[in-house]
Amino acid sequence: MKTARAAWRRLEPVHAMIYFAPEGRRRYADLGLSARTGYFASRSAAFGRASPELVISTFYNFNPALVRKAMDGAWDAATPQQVLDARHDAASEALQRARVHELPALDEVLALTRSAAEAAREHAQGRPLFAAHAALPWPEEPVLRLWHAQTLLREFRGDGHVACLLSEGIGGLESLILHAATGEVPVDFLKASRAWPEEEWADTEERLRTRGLLDGDSFSAEGVRLRQHIEDRTDRLALPAYAALGEADCERLAELASPFGRAVVDAGLLKVG
Repeated sequence: MKTARAAWRRLEPVHAMIYFAPEGRRRYADLGLSARTGYFASRSAAFGRASPELVISTFYNFNPALVRKAMDGAWDAATPQQVLDARHDAASEALQRARVHELPALDEVLALTRSAAEAAREHAQGRPLFAAHAALPWPEEPVLRLWHAQTLLREFRGDGHVACLLSEGIGGLESLILHAATGEVPVDFLKASRAWPEEEWADTEERLRTRGLLDGDSFSAEGVRLRQHIEDRTDRLALPAYAALGEADCERLAELASPFGRAVVDAGLLKVG
């Protein structure tokens, strides 16, 4: 389980950069979409003309009012296919800038990652974002195929994570506040990007304290236990993809993935703003 998590985490920047790289914002702007609308539309375009309610339900921790405002008129400005094409073009351009195509292990990493992504398709039930993206055709360009494969693995894991949160009675804003308590992401960024009203954030924090999951702004002992439980369950739910590789190939992917993640970070593709 730890090896599978390492393989996913080390390669995750290859997917995640699409939410931060300026190439994406430029491509969406060309379609008449703001950066915020571009985010919601590009990630949900695999559904077709996704309604705000579908985006709210599957993206989970964003303020519903933010989603409704961002999605208002999105599909009048551009079709889902146009948005998907813009997203793919942006991913290709950004990863070329990071020189990912020059890394010597590209073919092997792509083969392993695609094998894991294809295996995940046999376990699509209950994973709507993953299933929608898994139905898209595979790109021709090797670097873009790698991005697509990692996108599938990210959405596969993410859908499982939402299922874990739901099973533990952790709502969208609650999950966001608990994420903030880890210190992994600045709380100001989470507040700005998810756009929950300050009063609602404060009220939800207090409910989490009452529930015994927070001690001040930090995790209580019970909060630490619950978060670890959710992370472990998320890892287990993601295993069907990586188990198909076998332990040796999974270790090999984890070993080879690091230079790809570093290339993305070194190129500044994960910088906010």
